[in-house]
Amino acid sequence: MPDTGLSLRDAIDSMVATLVRFLLLKYRAREPTTKAEMLSIITKQHQDHFPEIFSKASECLQLILGIDMKEVDSINHTYILVNTLGLTYNGTLSDEHSMPKAGLLISVLGVIFIHGNCVSEEDVWEALSVMGVYPGREHFIYGEPRNLITKVWVQEQYLEYRQIPNSVPACYEFLWGLRAYSETSKMKILELLAKVNNTIPEAFPILYEEVLKDEEEIASQGCCQGQRGGQGLLYCHLQHLLLP
Repeated sequence: MPDTGLSLRDAIDSMVATLVRFLLLKYRAREPTTKAEMLSIITKQHQDHFPEIFSKASECLQLILGIDMKEVDSINHTYILVNTLGLTYNGTLSDEHSMPKAGLLISVLGVIFIHGNCVSEEDVWEALSVMGVYPGREHFIYGEPRNLITKVWVQEQYLEYRQIPNSVPACYEFLWGLRAYSETSKMKILELLAKVNNTIPEAFPILYEEVLKDEEEIASQGCCQGQRGGQGLLYCHLQHLLLP
């Protein structure tokens, strides 16, 4: 019956949100969790759907909040929660009421990458509007984004924010900051992009060739990857929202 299907879908979505909130508590406490522990918070009639619930919760954590689930014990199915793509930003751990914001940072860095490693502020906000993120407007996950993007992450050296030369009135653009260069790689970004689109990095030939070229240059010069500029992250459009 259609109503049964709809109610089941609603129930699964509700369980996804419940699991995400539980995992956020584990993330803030820096505690591991187990499959058994996660199953215990899923209603018995929906435990057969745990693989789907777990998959969707993991996707939500990664794409919206910038958190990865990593299995560290395959026998006991024990997991830890870590920041996506090696980013070390932990600006929310000191505030138990704040939501992790690394997902937004990933999106901003991705916009920069897709636009040729330098993008106008106007284009950044246009891209983020796909996620319901607007300057000066409170977002239920990310809060007020302008301060984060133009001040906090600039001070943290994830972003560079500078005036476009000779622009009247003054216009600004974003580039990657030094800390962003040192904490991730283009290949990691392509792998995430491929994962989101259920494909492989080679499915994005222009980006893939750029990654290979940069890696060859790094290898030939014997440089640390963190000293390279022009690295980027996925600009991902988010289809799922975490319900409070």
